[in-house]
Amino acid sequence: MTIKVSMKVNGKPVSADVEARTLLVTYIRENLRLTGTHVGCDTAQCGACTVLMNGRAIKSCSIVAMQAEGADIMTIEGVAKPDGTLHPMQQAFKENHGLQCGFCTPGMVMNALDFAKSHPNPTEQEVREALEGNLCRCTGYHNIVKSIMAGARAMGGKI
Repeated sequence: MTIKVSMKVNGKPVSADVEARTLLVTYIRENLRLTGTHVGCDTAQCGACTVLMNGRAIKSCSIVAMQAEGADIMTIEGVAKPDGTLHPMQQAFKENHGLQCGFCTPGMVMNALDFAKSHPNPTEQEVREALEGNLCRCTGYHNIVKSIMAGARAMGGKI
């Protein structure tokens, strides 16, 4: 059974006929060809698929696309400015070496954007607790935490 889903993704209206069981992450990656949102575990444990839905971080492997009907979705591809200028959070990850292989980075950045809105000057402990649902197998988190702290300060409570 197929259904029509419509939403805004990175500020642009999109719609498609999809199977009712199509996960949002699958819709984003396969229908929209936005492959920055990664599939890591398919069980909502790793956070690689994190996107913003109506401004809140969600794991896009945990909902079906039709649950995002009418929503405003932002993926990692929508974070930088159209001219390629990095968002302050992305710049902080770059400057603080907050990535290694990069697989978890899009999900980390998306989670960090939501977190930083309400934590413009977070403590290390607050950042570590906020990262509880995002896994990184490479960096040991130290530079990710530094990146998020710097990015949050640069954002000043705004996306």
